[in-house]
Amino acid sequence: MTHRSLVLPAAAALALIAFAPATVPAQPAPAKKPLDPRAQAIADVVTANHILADQGVVDGFGHVSVRDPTDPNKFFLARSTAPELVTSADVLEHDLDGNAPAAGGAKLCLERFIHAEIYRARPDVNAIVHCHAPDLIPFGATGIALRPLYHMSSFLGGGVPVFEIHKAANGSTDMLVRTPELGKALAKTLGAHPAALMRGHGAVVVGKDVQSAVFRSVYTELNAKLQAQAMTLGAKIIFLDADEAKKSEETNGALVGRSWELWVRKVRDR
Repeated sequence: MTHRSLVLPAAAALALIAFAPATVPAQPAPAKKPLDPRAQAIADVVTANHILADQGVVDGFGHVSVRDPTDPNKFFLARSTAPELVTSADVLEHDLDGNAPAAGGAKLCLERFIHAEIYRARPDVNAIVHCHAPDLIPFGATGIALRPLYHMSSFLGGGVPVFEIHKAANGSTDMLVRTPELGKALAKTLGAHPAALMRGHGAVVVGKDVQSAVFRSVYTELNAKLQAQAMTLGAKIIFLDADEAKKSEETNGALVGRSWELWVRKVRDR
């Protein structure tokens, strides 16, 4: 049997090459246009809520705010909704009296006065977290001080005051900071500290920016868990001394963005 050759004549092969589609080099993805400062602040509120939910610092309750970078007398805070469900559409601008003119029919966060009064009292603060993390509750109710047990929580070295709402309100309440007066009292208890516990309620944590506030919130809760574990061992606990806390905080302060980058990746990849 005669087999027909499968080899193309040279001319035909050249013709095929000439008319073959050219390989298009891969084009780099267009760079994302940076958000304007206010839009970025709103995006940060959303991201911070999602990170804190993912890290177990907040659950169906708790909230995060960021000061308006264009107006220090305003801040961004989500309407009353679960942190993990917050979207940019939920974030409203508030003034330092707790008003949100563009809220329409949205239900505002009852404890927005926590944020308003701390921003009023602390010009150095640009982000605030309020949480009900269970590991923090015992330290606000027992008189046992929350102290830095390891280097990641060194920012607690200056002490963590406890807000007593019964004293601030001069009587019983539903434990919520739902008035400007109670917000002022909480801000006074917080003072210059990065965090304060709220007896029978939770905690408030602040930072110079949203990354710092989230970082501190995660490691305040983790420190409480570790301290409670150490206490069950029955031995003397060796906490960070003042100099160790100061030096460690200087190091950690420059590395906050490392944790933020990881946490952002985790919530975006879910």
